[in-house]
Amino acid sequence: MKTYHLAVIKGDGIGPEIVDETTKVLDAAGKRFGFRFDYRPCLLGGCAIDAVGVPLPEETVRICKGADSVLLGAVGGEKWDTLPGHLRPEAGLLGIRAALGLYANLRPARIFAPLKEASPIKSAVIGEGLDIMVVRELTGGIYFGARGRREIDGVPAAYDTECYCVPEIERICRTGFALAQKRDKRLCSVDKANVLESSRLWRETVTRLAEDYPEVALSHMYVDNCAMQLVRNPRQFDVLVTSNLFGDILSDEASMISGSIGMLASASLAGGGFGLYEPIHGSAPDIAGRGVANPLAAILSGAMLLQYSLGEPEAAQAIELAVNGALAALRTPDIWEEGCKRVGTKEMGDAVAERLPG
Repeated sequence: MKTYHLAVIKGDGIGPEIVDETTKVLDAAGKRFGFRFDYRPCLLGGCAIDAVGVPLPEETVRICKGADSVLLGAVGGEKWDTLPGHLRPEAGLLGIRAALGLYANLRPARIFAPLKEASPIKSAVIGEGLDIMVVRELTGGIYFGARGRREIDGVPAAYDTECYCVPEIERICRTGFALAQKRDKRLCSVDKANVLESSRLWRETVTRLAEDYPEVALSHMYVDNCAMQLVRNPRQFDVLVTSNLFGDILSDEASMISGSIGMLASASLAGGGFGLYEPIHGSAPDIAGRGVANPLAAILSGAMLLQYSLGEPEAAQAIELAVNGALAALRTPDIWEEGCKRVGTKEMGDAVAERLPG
């Protein structure tokens, strides 16, 4: 039986609870499809600060680099908010992305049929369903550019620099094209080329690359218009590819169309299929330990791990179908509605795992 080695970062807040349910579901999928997991625990974020004084221990980087992929729960919390920026939990998250070369962030925004009415967007706009993939550049742009403070005309000022080079743009856009090839063959590149020079280079580069993907229909859209169109007519989009800053904002907007942040998975990919998988919600320290957190975003992140890093698409699809089946009758408090049974974290994880018989 094939064994996959996974680095497991439970993290802070509700992280340990939702990761436990995810590994339960992954084990059930492995039993059904003929593989198993070797889990290698490591620290990141607030729990790492408490244990060893830094948000990203060298041991964690070593374990992650030696694994087939990485599963992450959640990072951060008010407990560590007063620490200097370089010692806060979020610094560990940025650090692990850089250390592992995770340049492509994939965020699917989809609506599971039982949750259609939970979307803030009218049914007439959503139609029969919605399935958008946002591809965000993750290791460049303004978040990693030069920054600082100075005085201008005797008053305090601050600056952050947006900079992209052609190879950075090429590799993220090729990721977008490759995904579009496997979906509906439509790629929309989002920029601000009417104002920003970095966006003009971005548009020039993706337009040139389009010649290598003649079967994919490429379009361009300014980021402000895209933000509006996601609400006005989200069905026009299949795959969106964009910069770090724009992707950060647009992926959150697109994701909320699904109705609950507790349903939203993500993948951060390096070259060669290696990736880090995590739900996009935070650590929710206010409900940690109460057994009421929604584990489905983490479980769906596990499904993405199977699909994009481990080459197990049948197992990934089986988990998605199991989630859809569980939602037909059961809901955690964040997505509960009349007619459904209210359950906790463990019960929801059990319900998904039980729909993956060996």
